[in-house]
Amino acid sequence: MKTLFTSLMIAASVLATTPAIADGPVKPRSAEAETSSFTADRADILAMAGDYKVTFDMRETTPWRSDYTPIPAKISGGYESVRVIEDTGRHIVLQHLLVVKDENGKTFVIKHWRQDWTYEPETVLVYAGKGRWNQEAVPQTMRGGRWSQTVWQTDDSPRYGGWGQWTTEGGVRRWRSNWTWRPLARRDAVRKPVYDRYLAINRHSPSPAGWIHWQDNMKMGAEPGTAGSDKLVPFVQESVLNSYVKDSGFDVAAADAYWAATKDYWAAIRSAWDEAISKSNGVSAAEVPDTGSAGAERLMTLADDIQAGKTKTADAIRRGRAVIAEVTAAPR
Repeated sequence: MKTLFTSLMIAASVLATTPAIADGPVKPRSAEAETSSFTADRADILAMAGDYKVTFDMRETTPWRSDYTPIPAKISGGYESVRVIEDTGRHIVLQHLLVVKDENGKTFVIKHWRQDWTYEPETVLVYAGKGRWNQEAVPQTMRGGRWSQTVWQTDDSPRYGGWGQWTTEGGVRRWRSNWTWRPLARRDAVRKPVYDRYLAINRHSPSPAGWIHWQDNMKMGAEPGTAGSDKLVPFVQESVLNSYVKDSGFDVAAADAYWAATKDYWAAIRSAWDEAISKSNGVSAAEVPDTGSAGAERLMTLADDIQAGKTKTADAIRRGRAVIAEVTAAPR
């Protein structure tokens, strides 16, 4: 166990300072095979769009320290509509919309996470810790035949990014990322745990019922008693299986109505984040346990106000851009 623990710490230290490599370069293929693979990849990504009942199954499985006790497993769920909001061929954007009911049975929609897929990416936006994301080059030999996936939070601020290849193994199609750093999810952040980020591999696979997102998370943080140290150690392994099962037996119309009312606003917010990222080859934005980022509550409220008719889209865009400028400004 001591040898395994030491190896994990060394691996984490290396990963913290160098780009993570997954597999090797894709083997040369004929033009016909390349086109066939690209077409199949696109079909699997686009097939994630639809209406679903979602189950989130989160389990801490293996403690990597004798002084850490895994928390109880947590299973939750809900209903989501996933929409294709951009498709240029080599770049596909999927927006998730969570449909829920309050204690009075009233339906409301929460703009959920977003996933961007890019074929043969030159760079990917990766989490660097402590509210910082950097644009990192994908090694040139690793780009061919691969896709990056960049995941964004509810307010379109960044969350994590990785790259990998769609393959067929054992008759099952799947995409597997390289090792990627990720900020804490709200479920962990609100508990103020001893760790402060994840080192993870993400997998996506179509299934007969819909599709799955499987996360293999190593929860990482500073050695207890070494506040301020940059050395990270593993605390516990977590397996997260998010299952998307096709289901239209909920208020799908509410999701589409929300998006119809707010899509222009959110397009402008995405553009503002892209500008902030481009300006400094990455972006810094404070992380907040309850909301994910420092601007999330205000940006989400502006969208709700548009749908409710409380504010015009142009005014909400102006105010939203000001929020992003504020939360990404360099500290004085």
